[in-house]
Amino acid sequence: MMTEQHPFKWRHFQADTILLCVRWYLRYSLSYRDLEEMMRERGLHVDHTTIYRWVQQYAPELERRCRPHLKPTTDSWRVDETYIKVKKEWKYLYRAVDSQGKTLEFFFSSTRDAKAAKRFFLKTLTASQSSKPRVINVEKNAAYPKAFRELKADGVLPEGCELRQVKFLNNLVEQDHRFLKRLVNPGLGFFSPETAWRTLQGYEIMHRIRKGQIRGVEKGDIIGQVACIASLFLAAA
Repeated sequence: MMTEQHPFKWRHFQADTILLCVRWYLRYSLSYRDLEEMMRERGLHVDHTTIYRWVQQYAPELERRCRPHLKPTTDSWRVDETYIKVKKEWKYLYRAVDSQGKTLEFFFSSTRDAKAAKRFFLKTLTASQSSKPRVINVEKNAAYPKAFRELKADGVLPEGCELRQVKFLNNLVEQDHRFLKRLVNPGLGFFSPETAWRTLQGYEIMHRIRKGQIRGVEKGDIIGQVACIASLFLAAA
């Protein structure tokens, strides 16, 4: 059982080995079997199913521990969704970035409709680092204007907030989807919505770290990023 003070209690491997496997899986285009071979090169016999269990447990925990340290974002949102395969069926990952390409929020859904869009907007609005939006740019999906109107009517969105459907402005978020596709492809999809969500939480927070969205850790500072993750788990870098 994981605790705040002892997240690696009862594990058979050192904390730094566990974090290394989790971090590499969430950051690079690797399969669990790839990591099993890479650990064997280091003289460590770690089964790929063990690494899978580590990712399932520590990816959401990494995301939770990072959230209080996220830098503020701008009030210009770029919103879009991408497809994720789960048990041979397509699901939807809603994602938003700001005008500087910083990740605002993400939301996993089995549907692509106004209800899902509304839930995503609400989740993004309650994210602690997000500014209330001045403008939200979306693609040509009728679900977004409907969700926008409902939230405006409820007084949840600011009165002066504008919804725009300008395709070239959404290139930023569409390009940002590519990192996710590179990571998902080696695993050939997910076997359940629960495992997909836990893994996606890890992918998204590692992408934020890589983009320099954690306070005190800049983009390109790989050593600093590694040390930050280790410090969040009270482990030696």
